[in-house]
Amino acid sequence: MVILLAVVGIIVAIFVGFNIGGSSTGVAFGPAVGSRLVRKTTAGALFVGFAFFGAWTVGRNVIATMSSSIVPAIQFTPIASVIVLFFTGISLLISNLYGVPASTSMTAVGAIIGLGLATSTLNQALMFVILSAWIVSPLVCLTIGVVIGRYMYPYVDRYVAFTTFDLHFIQLDRSNTIPRLIINPNASLQDIIGSFLVVIIGCYMAFSAGASNAANAVAPLVGSSGSLTVNQGVILAVGAFGVGGLTIARRTLEMVGDDITELPILASLIVSVIGGTVITILSSFGIPASLAVSTTSTIIGLGWGRASRVATLAELVTPSPDRPDVAVSTGALATSRAEDTPSGPTIGDVASGEESTEKLDEVPGVPDIGSEGPADIDEDSLFNPAAAKRIVTMWLLTPSLAIIGSYPVFMFLL
Repeated sequence: MVILLAVVGIIVAIFVGFNIGGSSTGVAFGPAVGSRLVRKTTAGALFVGFAFFGAWTVGRNVIATMSSSIVPAIQFTPIASVIVLFFTGISLLISNLYGVPASTSMTAVGAIIGLGLATSTLNQALMFVILSAWIVSPLVCLTIGVVIGRYMYPYVDRYVAFTTFDLHFIQLDRSNTIPRLIINPNASLQDIIGSFLVVIIGCYMAFSAGASNAANAVAPLVGSSGSLTVNQGVILAVGAFGVGGLTIARRTLEMVGDDITELPILASLIVSVIGGTVITILSSFGIPASLAVSTTSTIIGLGWGRASRVATLAELVTPSPDRPDVAVSTGALATSRAEDTPSGPTIGDVASGEESTEKLDEVPGVPDIGSEGPADIDEDSLFNPAAAKRIVTMWLLTPSLAIIGSYPVFMFLL
């Protein structure tokens, strides 16, 4: 019976890791694949490599926290491990059905909390630290996004452009006897530098995803059940990530949600750096946290910060009737340039295969804060505040459901 439960636990862990890999690969390498800098297979391979690096190094701390610190390791019996993984998998299903980036980390911890409450073994001091991090980290990402969007993004956007190539950035030249790799002849020096940054940041995101998500798939099995060692757990998790990254992730770009299709590649890179850095720091301290929550908070901050440039701080505090309400916006990021200056390709462009507009030879100046009129920002493309509320609701709902669902199971059925 114990062996059967261990096998079931490993199968469920693979299912969880498969879904994590499928979604995280698209998030990390979506801009690179869409701009034809790397192929989908290459993106999957890079994701596996750097996710393994993140899980094998920083991710060990998170695995240790979730497998033995929130509740004692002895509580992770084979059946308890399966139940925790079951509720983690259910969270992925719910988030996919509602199209909301719910936190797998938060839901997995929620299921473990249910176990701790049912057995009166919950480490309350550690949970206070984790819950504090869950509150503070999105606020930090939101604040950084607002500051960059309001005061820095328009200036960077004037001089940084990303090209969507008709052919892949790296090509195989077979004109000679010995084939050799060459760079796309249409690429300028600026394209080469920008392309290098896009791929490097994608690898960094993969590292962060591995560091934070490996524990979600295997931490219960690394507990006292004896099913897996930490090394085996990392290998199993990243192997499942790779299967998801090389299969279902191939369609991620074509299935980009309406709420983020207007996010420019420049903005997505800023989001990746901020969100990935916050999660890497938390993971180094062994704190399980959500990459989806951090990146989404940064997107909201960037959009609101950019949209808020239509008014000064005084006008934002005391709005006047002749000023439009400032809403959270990704459309504001896409229209960051002046009306006669097209911006670089957005995530929606690369998903749909549309041609990006050409960059003008002369780049106009950035309007001062408070001087941009309503016409400078497309109100119809503003990020729907209702979407932000739905996302936050799901962030709170999924771990809460995990606690509510797992507690009676552990209390009365085990």
